[in-house]
Amino acid sequence: MITKLKITIACLALVLISTPAASLDNYWDSFGSPQLQASLAGTNEFDRGDTVKLYIDLTNYGRILGLDEDKTAETRMENELSDREFEYEQALANALNITATLQSGTDLIEVQSDEQVVESLKSGDKTQTPLEYAIEIASHAPAGTYPMLLDLTYDYQYNVQVDADQLDLAAGLIGLQVSYLYRKANQTFEIPVVIKRQADFKIIGTDARLAVGKNDGNIAVTYKNIGEEPAKEAVVRLSIFNPFSSIDDQAFIGTIQPGEETTVVFRLDVDSDATAKDYVINSEVKYIDVEGDSAISESMKIPVNVAQTGGSGTIMVVLAALIALAAAGFYLHNRRKHN
Repeated sequence: MITKLKITIACLALVLISTPAASLDNYWDSFGSPQLQASLAGTNEFDRGDTVKLYIDLTNYGRILGLDEDKTAETRMENELSDREFEYEQALANALNITATLQSGTDLIEVQSDEQVVESLKSGDKTQTPLEYAIEIASHAPAGTYPMLLDLTYDYQYNVQVDADQLDLAAGLIGLQVSYLYRKANQTFEIPVVIKRQADFKIIGTDARLAVGKNDGNIAVTYKNIGEEPAKEAVVRLSIFNPFSSIDDQAFIGTIQPGEETTVVFRLDVDSDATAKDYVINSEVKYIDVEGDSAISESMKIPVNVAQTGGSGTIMVVLAALIALAAAGFYLHNRRKHN
């Protein structure tokens, strides 16, 4: 449902042809104005983390509510002028130079499109193609309905004044002058965007014990379902790259309810020529949603530190030093014995 919030009318504008309005005649006063209505042209339900298009139609339900005679035509030329003005007054309910700006009512949804412009919309007409806005929804936005504001500004003709130099029975009005008077108006509509309920995952803890050249190092990762729906038959998968390798890059976690957390442990080998530093390993959760469809979470980064090999390397250095000392001692002992 789209809610109309406000309509404001302001700023009188005057457009003249040939002659100042003060010297022209006003035979009719029209009452009414454009009445624009915004409606969704497609779905407004999306998944968190999506960048999507929101389509909106505009329809002009405005009409002329009445006409009052302001000046009575007494001559044939005045009758011609009165009829001509009456014809021009019919454009009262047309919206001109429509500027449509979509604004987000929350930090969780970002509008990525500029304002849209519709040159004119006659009474009873709808935009030939919907207005199109790209919006980006935050990765972990909670499910719910979020208001977007569609602000419309436009011009409309509210009065016409006419005059002519003379009336020729064959050629009609000679030297016709017309003055169109315009007003600006504003309408604002609330456009709801619905973020659907679904499972959603976040890493809330990691413990990695990896070292250069070490096999079967452990990475313990704790995942939490921060969404609104359970995830069934959930499997955590790692994206392994050099210098890591593993035959244990998936972990089955079963059904995980909203608010529930679970810890999985992976075993990774680290190449002997790896650089000791901080790495990031990507992971994702594949699961079955409440509708029975297969779904995959957004990629989640696991921070891991690969340490320089400590134990075995140090022992080798110490052994090498002891062997060198023993060899030197043996050499000195034999030399003294020989002397």
